[in-house]
Amino acid sequence: METLMTDVKKKVHNFSAGPGILPQEVLKQAAEACINFDNLHLSLLEISHRSKNFEAVMQEARALAKELLGLGDGYQAIFLGGGASMQFCMVPMNLLKAEGYAAYVNTGVWASKAIKEAQIIGNTKIIASSEGKKFNYVPRNYPIPGDADYMHITSNNTIYGTQMKNFPISRIPVVCDMSSDIFSRKIDCKKFDLIYAGAQKNMGPAGCTLVVVKESILGKTGRKIPSILDYSKHIKGESMYNTPPVFPIYVSLLTMRWLKKHGGVEWIEKINNQKANLLYGEIDRNSLFTGTAEKDGRSNMNITFLLNKPELEPEFDKMWKEADISGIRGHRDVGGYRASLYNALPLESVQVLVDVMKEFEKKFA
Repeated sequence: METLMTDVKKKVHNFSAGPGILPQEVLKQAAEACINFDNLHLSLLEISHRSKNFEAVMQEARALAKELLGLGDGYQAIFLGGGASMQFCMVPMNLLKAEGYAAYVNTGVWASKAIKEAQIIGNTKIIASSEGKKFNYVPRNYPIPGDADYMHITSNNTIYGTQMKNFPISRIPVVCDMSSDIFSRKIDCKKFDLIYAGAQKNMGPAGCTLVVVKESILGKTGRKIPSILDYSKHIKGESMYNTPPVFPIYVSLLTMRWLKKHGGVEWIEKINNQKANLLYGEIDRNSLFTGTAEKDGRSNMNITFLLNKPELEPEFDKMWKEADISGIRGHRDVGGYRASLYNALPLESVQVLVDVMKEFEKKFA
């Protein structure tokens, strides 16, 4: 099976949770564009976003995002600023009726923040939550109210290392925050009415957010929405209602081109499964480590684990740093370790981490 290849001897093994690793060829192309974009002898950073050259970038990026997600007519893709956190308020502003309510599933820190922002806009109801067990599992078999304006879920939880493996069948519009696992696995995206994702995990650098929305769900709230927060305005403006974040969108396009060139989401899913199986296999085998998420809800993107002997953390930290591994310390709120296996991380880097864990066990078990 084809795997992601890189010269791991010359590059740090980057397990950062975000901004995350990008393909080497994308970084090189992006760097060149900062000097000479599209043979204009001008930098991408200094040309007009209204130029034909960048308009072509925007059109291709919007179309390719829909193509990779398997979506066609009826959906619109737009690139916005503000990060995924901006969507925590934009979603309810555009979908929540003044006298209605929204249903939320609380599976982690970012879901909790989305709920908090939505509560400012209007009525919300938490219909399922894993907070009682420190978000170490994904709720299942919860009732979905038929009278809510929409239901909001988070497909992958970076901090606690959980991921939805199946998605609810719903009579009401479903909104999904896919910030940390978009384009990483085959999903029937027609199940969703709105998908949003910050670029900086699996798509590009920080600074832009992809929103893909079914147009038929818009314009039904009766609210007056500030223009800059109105999806319809951005759709009508072809994602250039205001000056867009040019560089992050271009790098996102390069990353999507890279993904399509190699075989698309189906190709990368196979590799992502390899990476996750390799690391989870070692965590479960190794007497010094324990995974933190319940096995049937483990994330293939963000693998969280603990050292069974916390007093040995300085020794383990020394070993992985000496192996040129970066970014595996756990989130400050939970501690432990977290290895993020985003699309561009090569299988070889995961093997390096596994080898360190094996050697650590030999020394200290």
